[in-house]
Amino acid sequence: MTGLQDRLTPEQIEEFGRELDALRQRVVDDLGEADVEYIRTIIKTQRGLEVAGRGLLFAGFLPPAWVAGVAALSLAKILDNMEIGHNVMHGQYDWTRIPELSSQRFEWDNVAPAENWRHSHNYLHHTFTNILDKDRDIGYGILRMDAAQKWHPYYLGNPVYATLLALLFQWGVMLHDLEIERVFKGERTWAENVPVLRKIMRKAARQIGKDYVLFPLLTGPLAPLTLVGNASANLVRNLWAFSIIFCGHFPADVESFTQEETDEESRGQWYLRQILGSANITGGPLFHILSGNLSHQIEHHLFPDIPARRYPQIAAEVREICERYGLPYNTGPLRKQLWSVAKKIVKLALPGTPSGGPEVTVDPDRQLRAA
Repeated sequence: MTGLQDRLTPEQIEEFGRELDALRQRVVDDLGEADVEYIRTIIKTQRGLEVAGRGLLFAGFLPPAWVAGVAALSLAKILDNMEIGHNVMHGQYDWTRIPELSSQRFEWDNVAPAENWRHSHNYLHHTFTNILDKDRDIGYGILRMDAAQKWHPYYLGNPVYATLLALLFQWGVMLHDLEIERVFKGERTWAENVPVLRKIMRKAARQIGKDYVLFPLLTGPLAPLTLVGNASANLVRNLWAFSIIFCGHFPADVESFTQEETDEESRGQWYLRQILGSANITGGPLFHILSGNLSHQIEHHLFPDIPARRYPQIAAEVREICERYGLPYNTGPLRKQLWSVAKKIVKLALPGTPSGGPEVTVDPDRQLRAA
C-alpha cells in the first residue's frame, strides 16, 4: 500500500485541500428551503409507508396484503435508518434550527441508541476513518476486513460472522458500543459498560415491545402473522443496510492506514484519507435515496455534515478533482462491489495477506477494522 505521504507533494496536498474546502463552502452557501422541503418530503413518505405497512398487516389473513404490508414497512424502516436517521444525526440539518431535524434530539427506529451511535459513528469512525486500531468500524470488532490484521484461527469463521452480522445488523450496531474486544483485552472494564448497557437495554426493550408485542397484539388473532411481518421488515432493513455500508467501506482497493502515517495530518491529508478509504455504488435516483445517499460514500466521508441529497450533485466534480490529482475514485454497481466485499471476507478468513502488502503487527485478538 502506498503511504499517504507518497501520493502527492506537500504543495499538491495543500491545493487539493483548498479545492475541496471551496467545494464544501459553495454547497453550504447554497443550502436553503429546497433542502428542508426535501427532507420533510422524505419524512412524510416514510411515515405514510409505515402507516400503510402496519395497516396492511391488519389484513394479513390475505397473503397479498401481508406481502404488501411487509414491503411497505421494510421501505419505511430503510428510509428511517438510512436517508433520515443516519443523515439527521450527522447534523446535516442542524443549520435549520428545526427541532425535529436536530441531530441531538433525533431517535431512530433501531435498537442502537442514537446517543451511543453518534459517538461511535460520528466521532470515532468519521474522525479516524480506516485508521487501524482507531476506527472500530473496521470489522466491527468481529471480522478480519484488512490484511494488516494479524491472522488468528478465530478468523476462519469470517464468512459465518459476516452472515450473522448481515442478518442481525441493527443488533451488531447496538452491541458495537460495548467494545467487548477491549474488555477481553483488559483495556476496558465491565463496570465502564454499565451506563452504555443501560441505554442499550432501554432502547432494545422499547423496540422489542413495539415490533414484537404491541403491534402484534393490536391485530388480535393475526398476532403471529404480524410478528413475523415485523421481523421480516427488520430483516430486510438489516440486509440492505449491511450491503450498502459494507460496499462503501470494504471493496477491493479501499485502503487502511496506520496511526503513525496519520499523525499530525493536515486538512488536505484528511481529505485524501477519506477518498482512499471509501467506495461508491452506482445506481439511479431511487437507489441513492434508499441508500441514504451512502451510495456516495466518498462524498459522505469528505463532507459528512452537509445534506446527503447534495452528494449526487457534487460527485462529478469530486471525481474530476481526483482524476486531476491522479487519485483513484472507487465506484461500481452494487453487484460488483458486493461481490468484491464477499471475496475479501472469504480470503481474509485464511492465513496470509491476500490483498497484498506486508502484515502490520496488530494484536491477534483485536478484531477491529474500518468503515
